Amino acid sequence: MSAEPERFSLARVSWREWTGLGAGVVATLALFLPWTNLAATNQVVDEALRELPSSDVARDAWTTGFLAWCGPLLLLAAGLAVAAFGQFRKVRVAGLPHLWLIFAVVALLLMVLGWFAMGWQFDEDTRGLLDEGGIGLYAGIGRYLGMLGALASVVAAVLDVRALRRR
Repeated sequence: MSAEPERFSLARVSWREWTGLGAGVVATLALFLPWTNLAATNQVVDEALRELPSSDVARDAWTTGFLAWCGPLLLLAAGLAVAAFGQFRKVRVAGLPHLWLIFAVVALLLMVLGWFAMGWQFDEDTRGLLDEGGIGLYAGIGRYLGMLGALASVVAAVLDVRALRRR
């Protein structure tokens, strides 16, 4: 006797899986917001920065580099996978929650590394020029939203792994 194959149902997607998908979507949308901003403490230099095109003063994740855009895309891939396949017992037992946790932690680590390596998106001459001018690099709203999405995904993945162990 063969059992009827399981079918996908939106109603069976758990809140943890929705959280993972939502975190991936938020982090991916954050890719298009500013990830790195330039600002100066000197008022004259700050006014000069305001006169520059916004793309020269604020960079999105695509122009910031690999450490900025890779993490959110990993979160999106993990979120799509857990929302689509997380309700199937065979896939869950085969390790989907653990894979999700690994993806979320790697994405978070990439974004943390990107935060600490923010200055390396500029070459050595440009960094020296920015330092001489009193211009600092600051995280933009996109970087904060991406990090928030990564943290939410890690927490939901940990809870999902714990839920799998209890069963």
